[in-house]
Amino acid sequence: GTSPSLVVARSLSTEILAKKTLVTKEEGVHQNMKISNAWRNKPLFRRQGDVRFKTGTEAAQLLINEALRRDAPLTQFIDSISSTMHTLSPVFDRNPKYAFVAKTLMEPERYLQFRVAWIDDLGVIRMNRGFRIQYNSTLGPYGGGLHFGSGFNNAVIKSLAFDQVFVNALTGFDMGAAVGGSDFNPLDKSEGELQRFCQSYMTELSKYIGPDQDSPWMGTGVGQEEMGYMFGQFKRINTKSSVPGRFFLNGSHPEATGYGVVHFANQMLQDKNDSLEGKRCLIVGSGTGARAVADKLLQLGAIPLSFSDASGHVYEPEGIKEGQLRTINKIKGERGALLGRYIIASTTAHFNDPQDMFDIPCDLCFPCGEMDTVDAAQVEKLSNNGCIGVIEGANASVTNPARKLLKKRGMMYGPSTVTMTGSAVAHHLGDDMSDELLGEHMARIYREVKSTASEFNARGDLYVGGNIQGFLRVANVMMGHGAV
Repeated sequence: GTSPSLVVARSLSTEILAKKTLVTKEEGVHQNMKISNAWRNKPLFRRQGDVRFKTGTEAAQLLINEALRRDAPLTQFIDSISSTMHTLSPVFDRNPKYAFVAKTLMEPERYLQFRVAWIDDLGVIRMNRGFRIQYNSTLGPYGGGLHFGSGFNNAVIKSLAFDQVFVNALTGFDMGAAVGGSDFNPLDKSEGELQRFCQSYMTELSKYIGPDQDSPWMGTGVGQEEMGYMFGQFKRINTKSSVPGRFFLNGSHPEATGYGVVHFANQMLQDKNDSLEGKRCLIVGSGTGARAVADKLLQLGAIPLSFSDASGHVYEPEGIKEGQLRTINKIKGERGALLGRYIIASTTAHFNDPQDMFDIPCDLCFPCGEMDTVDAAQVEKLSNNGCIGVIEGANASVTNPARKLLKKRGMMYGPSTVTMTGSAVAHHLGDDMSDELLGEHMARIYREVKSTASEFNARGDLYVGGNIQGFLRVANVMMGHGAV
């Protein structure tokens, strides 16, 4: 009685691990060492005289310096590159050739930035910037989220696109990586303005995407409504707008990312002979992802405590029940509505009390808001209040210093490169997508990342394991492609 998709999920796990990669025993680093010395003697950079490296750490530092030379003002991108390259140094140690692949991987294949002009309700011409960075197509056609919001700029989009390479590779599916979006804020716009913006944005973007070339999916500020308008415009411009059984500009399963994050957290706890049952969970943010996290936590017997947005945070000391979540969903379902309104509907809720939401005692923290939400000071507070782990429910919510402190304090850490694979899995599964199947894939990804971390002497460090596993999947294929 097992569905064919579940059988595929289970066999994928064995099949992917059986493929000859650096991570398996039958080939890769253990036999490849004989070619290493030739690569160790080659200069990694030749711009101002030949620059060689002796150790993996040196190689990582040279790559970071090169990123700084080119993109110093792009802070978020530099952060991504720095933390990733440091985790890859053991790979460069084992086989220096990988440092040369990393040099190529750092530069996106195609970088699109364009003007998006649209007319608002007063008849005024408004101007926004549109992006799509098609970062890497080594494993297959590009795929990745679209994000709308005033905070999205070159640095943020490039950082997200670089991280997406690892996220999509970790799924084990044949999927390249791209991320796009705009600095357009959808929250304070009317329906008409939203539709006109989406149509203008897609008119330009449609030249570079398509079901066989690049498949965008939902992201921050881009939900079912925005996807609908964009697909409508794409269909109007192009004769071929879909492939049977495959998702393209599809607004289905907006809950996939949030559900995937919770499935992953559940795997981490089960591995420690624990479960989500009865765990008090602090949720930061209140977007679609954050509310999907709360929904899945409730299904698994955990207790979501809070949500936050621009107006502040709401905290239910006894936990947010299903009925209360429905009320919050209704409030946040209205464009631009703020959480503060929830206070009228609940007699037990605290609003901005305590003043810092990280003072709320919890077992687990799920940051589902903006980048760099959780810094070292907040990890300190969480740890002192008895929190056992931070599981990212949004891209790069934990800063580098906070990551180090989580490790030092022995707290669980679910990095976004690994926890955020849900939307890519849902996109790949298309019509076969189900919560049970999503859970199977998240469990498989957890096992693979954990075993890679162990192989590279970073037992239990899922951030190192995820980066190495994702990198090797892409790098091993790139090696056969020559200088492209």
